[in-house]
Amino acid sequence: MPKVAFIGAGSTVFAKNLIGDLLSFPELADAHISLHDIDPERLRTSEIVAHKLAEKLSARPHIEATLDRRRAIADADYVITMFQIGGYQPSTVIDFEVPKRYGLRQTIADTLGVGGIMRALRTIPVLLELCHEMESLCPNALLLQYVNPMAMNCWAISRASSIKTVGLCHSVQGTAEQLAHDLGVPVEEMNYLCAGINHMAFYLKLEHNGEDLYPRLRHVLEEGRYPANNRVRYEVFRHFGYFVTESSEHFSEYVPWFIKRDRPDLIEQFNIPLDEYMRRCEAQIAGWETLRAQLEAGADLEVKRSHEYGALIIHSLETGQPRVIYGNVPNHGLIDNLPVGCCVEVPALVDKNGVQPVRVGRLPVALAALMRTNINVQELTVEAVLTGNRELVYQAAYLDPHTAAELDLRQIRALVDDLLQAHVETGFLPLHWSRAAS
Repeated sequence: MPKVAFIGAGSTVFAKNLIGDLLSFPELADAHISLHDIDPERLRTSEIVAHKLAEKLSARPHIEATLDRRRAIADADYVITMFQIGGYQPSTVIDFEVPKRYGLRQTIADTLGVGGIMRALRTIPVLLELCHEMESLCPNALLLQYVNPMAMNCWAISRASSIKTVGLCHSVQGTAEQLAHDLGVPVEEMNYLCAGINHMAFYLKLEHNGEDLYPRLRHVLEEGRYPANNRVRYEVFRHFGYFVTESSEHFSEYVPWFIKRDRPDLIEQFNIPLDEYMRRCEAQIAGWETLRAQLEAGADLEVKRSHEYGALIIHSLETGQPRVIYGNVPNHGLIDNLPVGCCVEVPALVDKNGVQPVRVGRLPVALAALMRTNINVQELTVEAVLTGNRELVYQAAYLDPHTAAELDLRQIRALVDDLLQAHVETGFLPLHWSRAAS
């Protein structure tokens, strides 16, 4: 049976979903599950969860928990990454609070913008260390990469490692479920084709029983029959003609049009939740504390199949059952009007032959142009990490759509200096990013 290593397994709720998905397949019910985290208390909670899931599903996996990452991945067939370098405290707080001093507000700050850039600087080196360990200890394993900033992380891995990897997100299937609800159509009866970059892919085709659903979606837009928390995406649909995969709170900070310090009316009009990720982190921490207390009191666990792709991919590779998933992979002949080698999100067939991305061809020209504004930032950030060139960090921030709409060049440079120094002082960036070394 396959060995599956969970790196960052202290993300207990997410680990619970993926382990539950995995063990729900009879063919995978006796898999070898290796849990790794740097936090022993969180790791212990996840180990308890894994055993309870196995009992609930009448599965007989071999479960181990270890603080030793090399032991966790040794001879693994699959490695799943699910960690956050620097955590909520101190790193996420820094990514939000330092920009606020310059009047720059964010919602999620994990994918693009100055928050996404800083997260990439912290995260890519750790991912590459892991990949180099995999090259030695499990060179044929598949890396299922869930960590943000997804596109930057996967782009760096494709450039600096030989490990097979696919980046996984739930925005495509999650948004499809939301659109099905808005349209009153069963999601399992919808057919769609989606392509682009992570958190900025668009539904190129949206159908139900052969009917194009876009005219009906325009009626939803015109009649205002969409959720209040989805106003940004419907506004983008109004102007670009296609619906984007990522949530409104995410998308609002990838473009220059919605978050403006001198336009509080826009924040209210489009219902933009500033500092949303801060609130989510606090809720997740509280949720983990509650779950730990419940488990220690002997509470039962609810097991419900999630919509994540991870276990589906493993099941298809192990059994040969064909499936189509959406994955983040290098752009080699997949999307013609996006840069070669950048990380794109496209459909992929998965069976015994592996993860096989599907060629999409050309995107509508306006969509490709919009994506390239984000790809510019991704490319410069990846290059900055791989070369250690500080100027590329500044230039990535200069070209970020939201940051550039709010701050001038000197302000951006000063902000980047402050962010780099703060992360160096907490120990989550190396000294060569400090002011003294610049």
